Amino acid sequence: MTKKIIVLLFFLAIPNLFSQVTFIVENLQDNNTKNTSIYISGDFEGWTGGQKKYKLSQNNNHYSITLPKQEGSINFKFTQGSWATVETGIQDNRKYTFGSKKETIKIKISNWKDNAPKESTATKNVSILSEDFYIPQLDRKRRIWVYLPPNYDTSNKSYPVMYMHDGQNLFDNATSYAGEWEVDETLNKLYQDKRFELIVIGIDNAGEKRMDEYSPWKHKEYGGGEGDAYIDFVVKTLKPYVDNNYKTKSNQENTAIMGSSMGGLISHYSGLKYSNTFSKIGVFSPSFWFSKSSFDYTKKHSEIVNSKMYFLVGEKEGDNMVKDMESVISLMKKNEFPSNNIFQKVVPNGEHNEKFWSDNFEEAVLWLFSEQIN
Repeated sequence: MTKKIIVLLFFLAIPNLFSQVTFIVENLQDNNTKNTSIYISGDFEGWTGGQKKYKLSQNNNHYSITLPKQEGSINFKFTQGSWATVETGIQDNRKYTFGSKKETIKIKISNWKDNAPKESTATKNVSILSEDFYIPQLDRKRRIWVYLPPNYDTSNKSYPVMYMHDGQNLFDNATSYAGEWEVDETLNKLYQDKRFELIVIGIDNAGEKRMDEYSPWKHKEYGGGEGDAYIDFVVKTLKPYVDNNYKTKSNQENTAIMGSSMGGLISHYSGLKYSNTFSKIGVFSPSFWFSKSSFDYTKKHSEIVNSKMYFLVGEKEGDNMVKDMESVISLMKKNEFPSNNIFQKVVPNGEHNEKFWSDNFEEAVLWLFSEQIN
């Protein structure tokens, strides 16, 4: 009886191990931001840039928001509703680790990013395939980008294709949230240096519905559950269109998928579910924390011999990111995914941002397509 009471008291005490936090932002009148709207955005809500549910309450020139208690740490920044108006004056993401007591944190924001239009940095061989490509599986429309190799118009060749998520952040600083991956500049350089040729299809994310579309499983707080419909769109609607309208090598050996954060989660899932479609998968900073189902799914669907997966994570990205990635890789190996087909990289100073992913994009591409590079 005594043991049962002790166990009961232990579980009753668990909710008190972590407590809520209130952030109070002192807005600056001299930056013309009086009476503006301020949002908190971070890894806990998919880095959307600003959701209604994470809008701070205003009291005169002070803003506040209380986040519910949870385990571990969060990474975040403040915006005025989008990444075009993110706070400036800090180089890295803000970070908070939940403790056992309620806390109130006061924050001063030195300035905001100018909302003026930014100059485009996309190279001339990047274009918009469609501003409103229809997604029948979700009854939505989406902007789709296409990068073509420098010799595309002068060659009769067909090319391998890589599908990438978060298209806003891949090619153009003018549309990116916090810097671009420089996919086009990197691939143009690889063409000049190694004659490596690749078509890239970039799919914009869905903003507030990003987390919904990038996970097949639901999270009780953050959404999810539309991942199957989203990736069915990529495989059954978008890919056939691309193969019919561009000079592509459409087989599994020449088709890749890549993404970061929640995009890394859905890329990993896609590589397992559609192993007959994708043979090269880039899994950057995967959000395996979103659902424990990702581990169960990995365990049941890793018996794949003709695919390669490149895994990347930084030690400064957040609690359990490295551990979760290593656990998934261990499950893959135990369930007959060939070890030689897995590339695993942990970067000590790696942080959860576009610069980190951009810095490692070239290595990932060269490894995934190593058999096609002279």
